[in-house]
Amino acid sequence: MPDDPRLLPMAADVPAGGPPVFERMAVVGLGLIGGSIALAARQAWPSALVIGVDRNEVLEKAMVRHAIDVASSDLMIVSEADLVILAAPVRENLALLEAVAERIAGEAVITDVGSAKRGIVAAGTALPPRVVFVGGHPLAGMARGGFDLARADLFARRPWLLTPPGEGRGEAWDSAARRVAAFVEGLGGKLETLESAEAHDRLVAFLSHLPQLTASALAGVVGEAVGEELRLAGRGLADTTRLASSPADIWRDICAANADEIAPALDRLIAALQGVRDGLGSDRAIEDLFDTANRWRETLEESINKSSDQEIRK
Repeated sequence: MPDDPRLLPMAADVPAGGPPVFERMAVVGLGLIGGSIALAARQAWPSALVIGVDRNEVLEKAMVRHAIDVASSDLMIVSEADLVILAAPVRENLALLEAVAERIAGEAVITDVGSAKRGIVAAGTALPPRVVFVGGHPLAGMARGGFDLARADLFARRPWLLTPPGEGRGEAWDSAARRVAAFVEGLGGKLETLESAEAHDRLVAFLSHLPQLTASALAGVVGEAVGEELRLAGRGLADTTRLASSPADIWRDICAANADEIAPALDRLIAALQGVRDGLGSDRAIEDLFDTANRWRETLEESINKSSDQEIRK
């Protein structure tokens, strides 16, 4: 894997739990992530206005759960918002970006939650000066999606990545990013600002996209091979294929948008599996495989436990 992207410091303007960072926020797309943002924002800043944009059947559910104050399937409702969160699939967010900017009457910040950043960050640099786009990506979620699974604590202690533009970065972006940082922290997220959209897409190809595709492929291979005998499987298979329940409509966009970074990640996994196949009769090869895997698994667990311990001590 290439060198880790450099994480840049970003201090929030407003302490979490204080006055609303944004008085009027609109969430476009009330699925698992968008719905959870709305619920968390209502909990963090009860006096702020939360606007929801989605299909009528989704909006009805959101109103029943008091996730939003105002609901509409018409994008024009975002015109008075000072923050708009694009929480639709990746390609839809890209199409929504310009449409939302055209409808905003005054100055505003637009952010997104998509798992591929280069396309939308580049498009964000072409917006009118009164609208600033700050690319965002919460590393939180579940195997399944939809508003029914949305929860206010989804982002608690979870990383939330911001991705600056290249040459288009300036004081306006830095100021908007500080406000988005305060918003993220108010939702419980742990902010990380990456060096670039390119660094983001390279990183998540390994951290997120490769595990998803691996789990989906594994579930398909095992299911097709054993059929009804899948009932005999234990927790090991269930745990390793948990992500196979993820919705295809989200992932087809991600795969298309980040194909050039996902492909080499898959190539590395395929090469590793070929090495396992070739070394099945070699005690040393199997020991090396498990030693390496155990070491990195311990590193992952230590990181997760450290994050939890730090939060408890706060």
